[in-house]
Amino acid sequence: MKFKHILTAIAATPFMMNAQQVMTPETMWTLNRLGVQSVSPDHQSLIYKVSKTDLKTEKSNSEAFWLDLSGKSTKIDLGKKSLIQWDKNGIYALENNQIFLSKDSGKTWTEFYNVGEVDNIVISPDGKKVAFSKAVHIEDLLGKDKYKDLPKTTAQIYTDLNHRHWDAFNEGSYNHVFTVNISESVDKAKDLLEGKAFDSPQKPFGGAEDFVWSPDSSQLLYVSKKKSGAEYAQSTNTDIYCYDLASGVTKSITEGMMGYDVNPKFSPDGKFLLWNSMKREGFEADKNDIMVMDWKAMKSENLTQAWDESVTGDVSWSSDAKQIYFTSAFRGTKQLFSVDVKNKTVKQITKGDFDINEVVLENKGKLWVTKTDINHNADLFEVDSKGSLKQITDINKDNYSKLVQGKSELKMVKTTDGKEMGVWFHYPPNFDPNKKYPTLIYCQGGPQSGLTQFFSTRWNFALMAANGYIVVAPNRRGMPGWGVEWNEEISGDWGGQPIKDYLSATDFAKTLPYVDGSRVAAVGASYGGYSVFMLAGVHENRFKTFIAHDGLFDMKSWYGTTEELWFANWDLGGNYWQKPTPKAYSEFNPSNFVDKWNKPIMVIQGGIDFRVPYEQGQEAFQAAKLKGLKTKFLYFPNENHWVLHPQNGLVWQREFFEWLKETL
Repeated sequence: MKFKHILTAIAATPFMMNAQQVMTPETMWTLNRLGVQSVSPDHQSLIYKVSKTDLKTEKSNSEAFWLDLSGKSTKIDLGKKSLIQWDKNGIYALENNQIFLSKDSGKTWTEFYNVGEVDNIVISPDGKKVAFSKAVHIEDLLGKDKYKDLPKTTAQIYTDLNHRHWDAFNEGSYNHVFTVNISESVDKAKDLLEGKAFDSPQKPFGGAEDFVWSPDSSQLLYVSKKKSGAEYAQSTNTDIYCYDLASGVTKSITEGMMGYDVNPKFSPDGKFLLWNSMKREGFEADKNDIMVMDWKAMKSENLTQAWDESVTGDVSWSSDAKQIYFTSAFRGTKQLFSVDVKNKTVKQITKGDFDINEVVLENKGKLWVTKTDINHNADLFEVDSKGSLKQITDINKDNYSKLVQGKSELKMVKTTDGKEMGVWFHYPPNFDPNKKYPTLIYCQGGPQSGLTQFFSTRWNFALMAANGYIVVAPNRRGMPGWGVEWNEEISGDWGGQPIKDYLSATDFAKTLPYVDGSRVAAVGASYGGYSVFMLAGVHENRFKTFIAHDGLFDMKSWYGTTEELWFANWDLGGNYWQKPTPKAYSEFNPSNFVDKWNKPIMVIQGGIDFRVPYEQGQEAFQAAKLKGLKTKFLYFPNENHWVLHPQNGLVWQREFFEWLKETL
């Protein structure tokens, strides 16, 4: 099926051109950002924060607001308190290791429990117990821990894998989950993983969503991958465990389910448990389904098994427990869906050129969600049963009023194997179709992450377009939202059809009268950076310049230095010493095509990126320099696979556009 999006109102009037400005890096970084803190148990109101980054200090300043169901917003003063949760007992907040409870909507607070220095606090439904996590030292992996008489040694001693993960080395401490009665001091808390080198919450991104109380407060469910070392590094088999406080017995409720099982949530009536589940061990981008278990009968079923897409976003219950709402990548966007718990019918609720990112609350069919598009950061919107949207918050109204924004269009492009691929075209503000524009072919990372209407502080399409570029963003093979088969076709074929898809999109773009075919660049990060390196060797002069951030350059050396080996084993087809050797190390290895590199290339690399380690960027930069190509190496010693520090982000953007100005 073809999706046609009509591009309208592209050309601005002379008055608009004079009265408004375009997006700059500084403007983007200082936009207000919305974060929902907590929702009332009756879903009649919520508390949200609006934060803004101070570029000088790199700190975020925020204000809190109370929002009721009518849409009325009132500023509130939480002082130094950070909200924990809001349930039938009241609002819980933390300040200086002390949990406070308010029973009058935040007007007054009383001391509830002194929990100490811990993380991810969850209070039981009966208000009598607290669960939390904290780091526990299990192994002596640092020289100073093993040899107490040598406190100044910097040695690290490892005999197994998983010695570093994402952006940190294993120093012998693991996240453990604890429970304690509020009638007892926190030092009496029970460690549910006592003595074990396992994590809960999961590193590096797990939080309070990794454990939940049963409705009667008698059990605590938690997520853990109970593996360590090389076994951990090659497996995605997380399970959901149920700890019974009375008996002290722990059991797995997902025994025999071999992929990711995460995000457990009980229904409002306490009768059902849902969680997200993948089937295949080692495939981190497997189809993500919604499982529901009858908590009394302990029987579960897959609600989305027959649906030809994957759940890629937020999942939440309706207030009557008859529906489950979720968000998912769909045709180049992220939309809101529901699935009927009884008959398993999946229904798409919203449609449009935007992303629905989070389901905030539901009250008698009225839904509140967060929504973005490439020109707008997240705001709250109300969704009715027909999918119509009504804006609730407008936290950047004044900022947006000063900006002239570009438009987006999704075009369908034929691929080399005769299929149709959705390709986003993001146009500059004040776009004139009678002019010719330099063009950026954006290569998405993942490799199986959605290419939608997201708003990012790094790969920001509105910012790129505001600098006078048309941005072409292909939903090539491996993109979710175009069917399970399309999503999976990239595995084992990194340098094959997905690279041909990029070339198809490039060739199509060059047929358009407003694309300057002599001024086209390829840019991207992670798998997108890999794609840039590959394209540099096979592009046959389609591109004038390249920018690769944290890209995989040499697959053999990458396999030997990356940490999550389950990803490498699945997507590359295995290791480089097995027979037959996977194509990833020969036909699909960018380093094997350096002899054909003939255009300028900029390489960006984070120093603590252990997913795509520093040497990948160094090798690519060194190869380009030794070939005599114009090249630049932008290195961030304190950044991982992303750029998280605001001033580093500004340098990233300034260098990015400076390079394009010089070479495109």
